[in-house]
Amino acid sequence: MPTTTPEHDERIAKMTFSSVYPHYVTKVEKKGRTKEELHQVIHWLTGFDEKKLQKQIDDKVTFEEFFKRAKLNPKAHLIKGVICGYRIEEIENPLTQQTRYLDKLVDELAKGKKMEKILRSD
Repeated sequence: MPTTTPEHDERIAKMTFSSVYPHYVTKVEKKGRTKEELHQVIHWLTGFDEKKLQKQIDDKVTFEEFFKRAKLNPKAHLIKGVICGYRIEEIENPLTQQTRYLDKLVDELAKGKKMEKILRSD
């Protein structure tokens, strides 16, 4: 498995959450899931409720700022697997890893996984 490069990590850090969020919505809705379910998943990972999530979007925060403002779920380390060619648990850069946690959760939602599995509540 490739390890992330400093350039890759920097690109993720500077990307705005608001630029990626519509893609998350499209991805899950195309697979028959809802925006509400997406928000539930984001809330579980970050602690952002509807209002706070909307503020991140309105403020056009970068992923770096997004995760600085977030209160990461203590069970986030249970999110494992491969996303975009990277094994999540082997990513050394914390911000890149947190962003991939989010990508993985969105992926699992789109793939039709049960919510309790996605939210690591078993």
